[in-house]
Amino acid sequence: MNKEELYRIAQEAVREEELLSCEIPNIDLYVDQILNLVSEKNSQGAARYQGRQLTKTMINNYSKDGLITPVKGKKYNKEQIIQMLSIYSLKNTLSIGEIKRLLDGEYAIEGYEGTDLARTYDRYIDLKRQNQEYSCEILSSLMDKNELDIENDRDFLVIVGGLLSLGNSLKNIAQELIDVKYPQAVEEPEKEKPKKEKKKKKSDAEDTEE
Repeated sequence: MNKEELYRIAQEAVREEELLSCEIPNIDLYVDQILNLVSEKNSQGAARYQGRQLTKTMINNYSKDGLITPVKGKKYNKEQIIQMLSIYSLKNTLSIGEIKRLLDGEYAIEGYEGTDLARTYDRYIDLKRQNQEYSCEILSSLMDKNELDIENDRDFLVIVGGLLSLGNSLKNIAQELIDVKYPQAVEEPEKEKPKKEKKKKKSDAEDTEE
């Protein structure tokens, strides 16, 4: 496997296709219409992403967790669909709680409007696509800098382990930034309620006047 072949494999591995806000209709959609929209976009990416589907159960869970603004009727508006897509894209790396803190931080910006999330989402997807190309360059640089040969089985283990450790380190940095920017609320332990003293029944002796 030469460098050109390796680069081609790496490019295919990160070829993920995601909807931009301009590809979402400006009309309210039923759940099945949203799922078809996402599925069709996924089919344009690499094979590894084609089986990654958005489901009704996932959407229901997002709603129950308060990640999607309450729906009126059975249709979702464009803002709610972008909320779904944001969660859907981030959930493979972050927990639902971390995603909620991120979105709540966006909503808390003074003067926030529904269209603001669309712009934030599009910028995120654009940066993600840049990083897909950048990750291939990192692989090439990692091998050259450490004089690693993809054909050598021992080197191959080092290459794979190195890529995984890099991904894990970047994930840890992202999670730490979330914790610093939007600290997780610490729930105070419930105080024990004072036990009510049982009223002692007066004895016959106490009721009798001396």
